[in-house]
Amino acid sequence: MISSIFIKELKRYSKSDLVGMLKCSENEAVSLIRRLKEFGLMYALKDSDLQKEQFELLDTDIEMGDPDESSSNRLYVIDYVGVIVVSGVVLKCYPKYFLTEEQINQKLRKVIKVIDKYKRYNSQLIRVFGGGADDSKSDALSVILYLIKDFYDNGSYLKQDLLIENNGSGEINWDKTVCLSDPIISNGRPFYYNLYTTRRVNDFSDYFARLHRCILTLATQELKKTGLLDIFGITEIDLSEEELADFGGDEEIVRRINAELNMEFNTRKQLVLQAMRSYIEHGSIVDGYDGISLYGTKNFKFVWQEVCSSVLDNKLYSKLDSLCLPKPLLPKYNSNWALIDLIEKPFWSITNKHADYTFKPDLIAISGESFILYDAKYYVPRLLPGSAPKGQPGIESVAKQYLYHLAFKNFINDHGFKLVRNCFLMPTDKDNVVDSGEVSMNMLSSLGLENIKIKLLPADKTYDYYLSDTKIEWSNLEP
Repeated sequence: MISSIFIKELKRYSKSDLVGMLKCSENEAVSLIRRLKEFGLMYALKDSDLQKEQFELLDTDIEMGDPDESSSNRLYVIDYVGVIVVSGVVLKCYPKYFLTEEQINQKLRKVIKVIDKYKRYNSQLIRVFGGGADDSKSDALSVILYLIKDFYDNGSYLKQDLLIENNGSGEINWDKTVCLSDPIISNGRPFYYNLYTTRRVNDFSDYFARLHRCILTLATQELKKTGLLDIFGITEIDLSEEELADFGGDEEIVRRINAELNMEFNTRKQLVLQAMRSYIEHGSIVDGYDGISLYGTKNFKFVWQEVCSSVLDNKLYSKLDSLCLPKPLLPKYNSNWALIDLIEKPFWSITNKHADYTFKPDLIAISGESFILYDAKYYVPRLLPGSAPKGQPGIESVAKQYLYHLAFKNFINDHGFKLVRNCFLMPTDKDNVVDSGEVSMNMLSSLGLENIKIKLLPADKTYDYYLSDTKIEWSNLEP
């Protein structure tokens, strides 16, 4: 039986922790660790009390080289959100801000949906299957998910036979009717009483239609064994009682699929045939699968940024003449500029040119007479009264957020904004917005720049807004 466990992003685990979670031997755990490290999904850290308190990962934390995994003086972290299938193990990796594993299936399922939408909109497509020499690089889990999604979108793979009938219910085949039937002439016009008709009939007994139903059934059975049906929100498909052996050996099945591909010109059917071929060549992700399958991201911070940008109606790239400003746009501002164009670029004197790049805020919202600068930060800070902050954004993030206000200060003053808000937005597993105070630097706030408020957004509710393309008013973030 395949091992299937939940594991927290960037949480520090000892080797004995992993052995207990996986219910495996130490050698098996070491093998898994090495495999995950090979793909840059797991890192080894020196064991210390300080490390055990962290939920961030710095380059200086990571042990370089190839340390001896037999040592017990080491901690391990998974740097991934989503699903990893490797070496007979399914790792369901949940985000670092989750407080508990309560309702973990439901919450991780929503995270997967958010990642999926993010990847679609940002053209970061998951490899589904390759062609020819690239097939070995295909991702078995993504192939299974592609086939299931295609089935729900388009139904079963079907071959259609062209059936010619005498006076049938299909479309009249005039070529055959004229050639094979004798007309009756009335008033100089021919009338045909014996009509040949053509209709298409689905052939459910076709080899590839049967193979498709068999693979879909086996695929959802695999996901059920790994506990992934619920994570991906998939209903089990039961369309066939056949086994793959009923269709011949793997080589025979692949040969027949390749032959069919040479004769099939429908794009959807070509893709399904290629995916079925990839499934056959990979084998089961449950038994004996020696590859690695991923569905998720190593960079959930970009997903969080996109979520916040979408739900808070980011105006950073909107043209100035499209903004609802408290006062009409002044003539000195080009109406075709966007807010991002107002940020000064560094000037290099010896070249007599400005650099191409400058500061770039995550998002800006405008609501009535309020100008709000948000920075989506994927951190899990520990901010306790009387204690030094831990796990918080660095000094460069604080300084840049002040400078974003400075960059827009003239525009804000020129157009009558009465309120400026400067905020870090971080995810929380709690149900409501949490006001976590603010961060300040006197040398910058003394310039008339707003201190930076810390807002923890209820991630699960925020994802609902993102998935339904709904906006949140900034006032809803106030305590």
